[in-house]
Amino acid sequence: MMAVTVIIIAILVLVALLAVKSSIKHFKGEGGCCGGGSGLIDDKKTLDEPEIGTKKFKIGGMSCNNCRIRVERAINALDGAAADVELKSGIAVVHLSKEIEDDVIISAVTKEDYTCEAL
Repeated sequence: MMAVTVIIIAILVLVALLAVKSSIKHFKGEGGCCGGGSGLIDDKKTLDEPEIGTKKFKIGGMSCNNCRIRVERAINALDGAAADVELKSGIAVVHLSKEIEDDVIISAVTKEDYTCEAL
């Protein structure tokens, strides 16, 4: 009976250690929470026309690199916008080659289930 108890405790400790290790990676933004792994490719967009300005937005709800890439892709899908999103600060800098209303950018981000507000 004692041997069975020791085996069960050992298994529980092992599971707990693996869970902690995974959680640490996740909260450091290294795990794959939103995309089923870290498989999203980070392809930076450059503007085809001269930059006329930038706007900054505070993004909420990002917890990993996949989240950051999803937000960048949502903004980059807008004609005349190219985004640089910083995961740790939650700040998106949007480079513009044409005038784009804040509401259009906010809508693109919130459709991806993140919060967004102009700074």
